[in-house]
Amino acid sequence: AVASNIAGTVNSNAATLTVLAPDLRMLAARVNHTATLIGGGKVLAVAGVVNSSSGGFFSSTETFDPATTTWSASASLSVARGFHTATLLNNGKVLVVGGLGVNPGAAPIRLASVELYDPATNSWSAAASLSIARAGHTATLLPNGNVLVAGGSTNNANQLTAIAELYDPVSDSWSAAGSLLVVRQYHQATLLPNGRILLAGGNNNFVGSLASTELYDPSTNSWSAGASLARARSQLSLTSLSDGKVLAVGGFDQQGIGTVASAEVYDAVNNTWSAAGTLTAGRYDHTATLLANGQVLIAAGFASTYLASAELYDPATNGFTATGGLAVARYLHVATRLISGEVLVTGGNGQTNNAPVARAELYGPSSGTWR
Repeated sequence: AVASNIAGTVNSNAATLTVLAPDLRMLAARVNHTATLIGGGKVLAVAGVVNSSSGGFFSSTETFDPATTTWSASASLSVARGFHTATLLNNGKVLVVGGLGVNPGAAPIRLASVELYDPATNSWSAAASLSIARAGHTATLLPNGNVLVAGGSTNNANQLTAIAELYDPVSDSWSAAGSLLVVRQYHQATLLPNGRILLAGGNNNFVGSLASTELYDPSTNSWSAGASLARARSQLSLTSLSDGKVLAVGGFDQQGIGTVASAEVYDAVNNTWSAAGTLTAGRYDHTATLLANGQVLIAAGFASTYLASAELYDPATNGFTATGGLAVARYLHVATRLISGEVLVTGGNGQTNNAPVARAELYGPSSGTWR
């Protein structure tokens, strides 16, 4: 089934059809889902939370085709889930790991199950399970094609784990990848030019929001402390820039100022952070997307209210400027850069009844506007 982008109303007396503007509506309103660029330039949206108030999870998936700006149903997962991760592997398949799942009559459970999507056959298959169930973790593709999964919570008591694991797509197996120095969830991770993984921020049960960072070295399969952020921040964004540096933006500081409006840049060569200007609006649970021109699009999120605003970080000026805002205010959404250079924003919680959003939006870097 294909979801039409065009809503039409018929006036029976005049026998005319009124066509409204396209709104890129998804087949299902989703939050805490994933949206991954796959072969052919399409985007695979996977599962997520049905309703942020009552809970419940999707097993359904859908695919966006930029050529037709339409969504179509794809094969469903075998296990409904949200708060999972999705990683595009070098073989073109998508690895979906962990998350929260259905536990009839009780609170959702953390999942250890893992599934693989094959775009060539539009099918899912079971992959080897994690050694420990987790949600709120990160998953990062390494240069050798393996995937590093780190941190997250392991049970309904919100017990966090320091355990990290490596997935090998060739052998379909997991192996130990050392232990984090600090247990954390809702952190971010990114690959550095030197092949290491930078893991930053998040929160834990002992001190709340974290300023600490850690570095994973695949050559030694071990973790070491990185330079600390100037500001503790959870629910931040972490973006690798074109020059190899890393931009940390916004977030939430439970023990400090609340919503964070500052940004910082990490230099992997010197293991240092430096100030990167101030956002036009502090925010967390936003998205940050590297554009083809080297700028970073910061979109929506939450502060004291739902945000529809967007802004651009320019490495040349080390500062932020406002750009066109979204039509729908939202947070906990997903942003995916398309082959065309446009950015597709999907799902998230919307201001109306704090409910998931079905409307997707496309940002055009050349125009600075959304459609």
